[in-house]
Amino acid sequence: MNEAIADVVNAFMRLDLVKAWGDGTSVAADGTQMDTFIDNLLAETSIRYGGFGGIAYHHISDQYIALFSRFIPCGVWEAVYIIDGLLKNASEMRPDTIHADTQGQSFPVFCLAHLMGFELVPRIRNWKDRTFYRPSASARYRHIDVLFDQGGRNVIDWRLIETHWRDLMRVSIAIREGTLASPLLLRRLGSNSHRNQIYRAFREVGRAVATVQLLRFISDPSLRRRVTAATNKVESFNNFTDWLAFCNGGVIAENDPVEQEKAVKLTSLLANSVIFHTTLDLMNVVRELQAEGWQITGEDLAAISPYLTDHIMRFGTYATTELTVRPDAFDPHLDVEFETGEEQPAAA
Repeated sequence: MNEAIADVVNAFMRLDLVKAWGDGTSVAADGTQMDTFIDNLLAETSIRYGGFGGIAYHHISDQYIALFSRFIPCGVWEAVYIIDGLLKNASEMRPDTIHADTQGQSFPVFCLAHLMGFELVPRIRNWKDRTFYRPSASARYRHIDVLFDQGGRNVIDWRLIETHWRDLMRVSIAIREGTLASPLLLRRLGSNSHRNQIYRAFREVGRAVATVQLLRFISDPSLRRRVTAATNKVESFNNFTDWLAFCNGGVIAENDPVEQEKAVKLTSLLANSVIFHTTLDLMNVVRELQAEGWQITGEDLAAISPYLTDHIMRFGTYATTELTVRPDAFDPHLDVEFETGEEQPAAA
């Protein structure tokens, strides 16, 4: 199923229309609660989502399509799965920036993303309550010094980072080579690991990276718009999959964790297929409008989302006798100028 999802993503990337929505270099991660039967050893009550079951955790490209999905328990900390989805992405789309909501803010996660070559840029609420760390006790700033602790306590311990730098490199290489799972590592580096020197080294690197991201976030309005647009897309994808998964009232009717994982991935595969088909339909409409003399711009197309549902006969006729018929080859080209600039706000 992962390979099937990757095949759809690779074909989707060939379409010119997707250039209006993003360049494929960023992805947003978020989860949505999925109901399960109560007599299930893996299911829990979610305080955050207010339901009983598990979490479908998705990595959604800035071009609206899902790169990787998985099923996780409600009781786990979602941030530990942020990096794992990027590493297990099997498609040709290779994002290097990942956005998340407030759940993605953690010093170990910031550190691991940095070590793995990804830039973690979460949506930050109540940033004025966050802690800013100085590079040294003597560092002072002309205009923003009030953001930092005046007692000189919140300072990066560079000596600790230097001492354990080889350990950090070994961990990142082990994760890259697949001998260590990033969720396992991040769970180990929890709040109960404060006496662990490796945890402290991860925390110090994360503090430095997080402080830089905080300063960027509060000083760059365009960055805040991009983060909001990316997180809006993943939330819209969750609503889109809820609409598609109408069978059994949206309840995963399996207690086997393997089958639960399959249910989430099959829903993502279905959603990606519908997104791909809708994008082809949109391109045909654009060509028809152009033939009638209308001028279509990339800015016009950026305001359209492929999460359209009005044209889909969800309860319509399903012709299973035509499954062996191969569709005609699609035309990926569109005669439209696409500007490479600031990302457009995500359509609802």
